[in-house]
Amino acid sequence: MRFSLLFAAGFSVAALVLNPAPASAQRVKSAAFSYLPETSQDRYNQRVAHKTLTLPGGGFLILARKAANEYAVQRYDQDLKQVWSTALPLAAGEAVDGFMRSNGQATVVVHQKTEAAQQLSAYSLDLANGQKSPVKQLLTAGTRDRRPGTAFSPDGSRLVVWSYATQKNQIKAIKATVYDEKLLKLKDRTYDFHDQGGFFSVTVHVGNDGSQFVTLAGDDMKKLTVRRYRNDSPEVKVMSVSVGGTFGGKVVNIFDSRFALQPDNTLYAAAICNERETGLYHSLKVVKYDFSDEGEMKFAPEIAFSPEYLADANKASGAAAQRLEDIYLTDLLLTAEKQLVVVAEKKYEEGGEDSPGHTRELHLFGFNEFLTPAWHSIVGKDQVAPAAEGYSSIGYQAAVFGSEVQFLTWEKLKGKSDVYLRRLNVQTGVLQEPKGLGLNVAADQNLAYVKDFTAWLDPKTIVGVSRPSKKSAALMLNKIVVK
Repeated sequence: MRFSLLFAAGFSVAALVLNPAPASAQRVKSAAFSYLPETSQDRYNQRVAHKTLTLPGGGFLILARKAANEYAVQRYDQDLKQVWSTALPLAAGEAVDGFMRSNGQATVVVHQKTEAAQQLSAYSLDLANGQKSPVKQLLTAGTRDRRPGTAFSPDGSRLVVWSYATQKNQIKAIKATVYDEKLLKLKDRTYDFHDQGGFFSVTVHVGNDGSQFVTLAGDDMKKLTVRRYRNDSPEVKVMSVSVGGTFGGKVVNIFDSRFALQPDNTLYAAAICNERETGLYHSLKVVKYDFSDEGEMKFAPEIAFSPEYLADANKASGAAAQRLEDIYLTDLLLTAEKQLVVVAEKKYEEGGEDSPGHTRELHLFGFNEFLTPAWHSIVGKDQVAPAAEGYSSIGYQAAVFGSEVQFLTWEKLKGKSDVYLRRLNVQTGVLQEPKGLGLNVAADQNLAYVKDFTAWLDPKTIVGVSRPSKKSAALMLNKIVVK
């Protein structure tokens, strides 16, 4: 395994061979865990990628699929003792679309599609005892309409749901409703997109105060735009910046984009741009949108995907690729000091509907508090999972603690199948060697590790779900303390 670091000071490259470090973690507790794997038509984009939510007073919540027609929300204390479990039966045609908690309750959003209509409904559960509210209908859309959307605020106290109004398969408007944590309606909204032309990408975010932020990759996929809507004012504030265009005679478009809303209602956006004619990756663009006072945008210097960058990626992965491909933005991670880490991951399927999924390099880009590029790192890894699992076992989970980002991956290194921890110093870009957590995860074609249930109770305490050996058919819920 290799990684390379590209530092801002001189932009020198150092390639090092990494060996897994001796285990520096201890599994202190395990409990039996039942879970039925989920399947999705869109394996690239999981609707509920985090099925374990930590609680501020200790312990955590889990959303687990127990049967084809039943989920359960379960609360555990920090010693893996189950405090309560509440069943969520699902009818035919229903699927979970959202899972979040606030200070007092958990909310589960359910999508249903019948021959007559699509609906989004929600249940709320009291964190103290698991008592479930009656189902609350949030939204109804036509059965032929696009699938409705759901988003929670960073603290889980606000929820926005929306449906699409289309004409000839083009989005013309979005109709949205904002709810508070008790699922009481705060505002109905319509966002109009008749000015956007025929090709753009859009989604909706909601702040802790209920403000909505509609994010667009538009203008023929050349601009990143944010529109802010407040519940107490008709004013719509718009900030937009071009990241595509014609450079050196080549037309450059947005290939992939990601927005991340912060608790203070600032947004960060990242875009991977490519050349329209050849599809070659061109550069990474990053923007900060600050809606306080008069509003301000900050645009980071671009990071070019040069031939030297391709060479670094090949060194990290041990490959001999002729071009960058299948790299998608996956995270925008912000520290308390406003230092940003943009994460992209290479992921693809071999080909065909039922082919295995692969995830390979992690591409990490560090920016200081002024949004100046500070360092760059490529982490080589090689993960594969059966098509039935999608990407729920491979890829990574990440968490920010102070000026450090921790990454967890399930891999087989030096013949040992385990969950590995990597620590990244956000200030310097220095990445520690991977350290096994000592779970000895089974390495076969059966379900062995479910990434979605991985969570940090604190910087040194991790919970996760895995199967310890090929001889065992049972999943275990584990608590690991990192030394």
